[in-house]
Amino acid sequence: MHSLQKAARVLNAFGADQPEWGVRALAAELEMPRATVHAYLAGLTEAGMLRRTPAGRYRLSWRLAEMGAQLNSALPWFLEARQLITHLAMDTKSVAFLCLLEDTEVVCAIRERHPEADIDMPLDIYLPSTATASGKVLYAYLEIQPTEFAICTSSSISTADEWETEVARVRRLGYAYSIEEWIPGQCTLAVPYWSDGQVVGAVGFQMTAARYLREEQDLRDQARRVLGEHWLPAAP
Repeated sequence: MHSLQKAARVLNAFGADQPEWGVRALAAELEMPRATVHAYLAGLTEAGMLRRTPAGRYRLSWRLAEMGAQLNSALPWFLEARQLITHLAMDTKSVAFLCLLEDTEVVCAIRERHPEADIDMPLDIYLPSTATASGKVLYAYLEIQPTEFAICTSSSISTADEWETEVARVRRLGYAYSIEEWIPGQCTLAVPYWSDGQVVGAVGFQMTAARYLREEQDLRDQARRVLGEHWLPAAP
């Protein structure tokens, strides 16, 4: 597993329902070796992301709040996007997300899960670009060509011809979907998130493929209502 993914799993374990962790308990929760968890906790504390309590446990650092303010200043659209993701998760009763492009890698920046969502919260940070709806949207609208294809399931795109056909469809429809191309039994739908006339990310939802296929039109309509002006018409 990518080291950044492991660090993110550690950070994501902290929340309102569990603001503090000890090494032993967190290692059991994440099903990771205790030495590995301790190393990440120490590293994140040194980086200012976490702080140690007098009892030797770990909590999130106030530095994260400062970094959040810096992020909102650098990306003025980010706060609104976060709010929209929450609305999207609640309205569609799914896992909703915002994905960004980091060089050519698709990074999941925000995830929200409705309590009644029919899948668990995915833990991946870096997503397979050619096997996910977000990757298809970002690559299609930012005109990036993949150097390789991520073969995650038997449904994954594996050839240049398939990819070109898929990109053309994404641009024609104005959204992308991935049915069992990344995770068997699951589906994601993503649309380009526009700000100031340019695509800055991809937003959408994830659920079982069975539910998506059963409610496809209603789900797209709900997403369009939530996203409003940020879901623009398909490219000409």
